[in-house]
Amino acid sequence: MPTSVARDFVIWVHEVMFPRVREFGHMRHGRLSHILSHKDAESECFALHFEVESTARLHYWFVKQGKALSEELQKTFDGQVIGFSTMMEVVLDAEDTASSSASTES
Repeated sequence: MPTSVARDFVIWVHEVMFPRVREFGHMRHGRLSHILSHKDAESECFALHFEVESTARLHYWFVKQGKALSEELQKTFDGQVIGFSTMMEVVLDAEDTASSSASTES
């Protein structure tokens, strides 16, 4: 996406998406990251990440809110923003590992 669209996308996520997702309550730890390993003069890439308690809650959120937000995103940016969804499971969390190691050592 062009730089001006990227700026508007970041603003939209901050001002529209994050508050709505937070208000709905099923998703947590929303973060938007700029992907640095894929850089060219004509586009910007981002990774939008949320955590959810279970796949059932994710499905419920998608049906009740996620699909509408995705459609609003497409309408707002007129096809200049594209995305895809990937579901991941955390296998190890360095923060959890560090805190459990510290508590075991004391």
